[in-house]
Amino acid sequence: MTPLARLFALPIRAYRAILSPWVGFNCRYQPTCSAYALEALEKHGALKGGWLAVSRIARCNPWGGCGYDPVPETDESREEDRPR
Repeated sequence: MTPLARLFALPIRAYRAILSPWVGFNCRYQPTCSAYALEALEKHGALKGGWLAVSRIARCNPWGGCGYDPVPETDESREEDRPR
């Protein structure tokens, strides 16, 4: 994880440690929005991972969707899976 991505992950980790137990575990998606954000930052870095996290949190509302929504794979991992 890049240093900037680690910096972006700090508030998410603080939320998970401090606020999440008080608010409850009510996420509409699996994995939870905070777990999704941490994984997106780890896989994609600060900019793209941050954008993925913000767009996911924006979708997590009463009129949004629900269900299984994994972090997209990186371009490099897609190329490795492609037959030659």
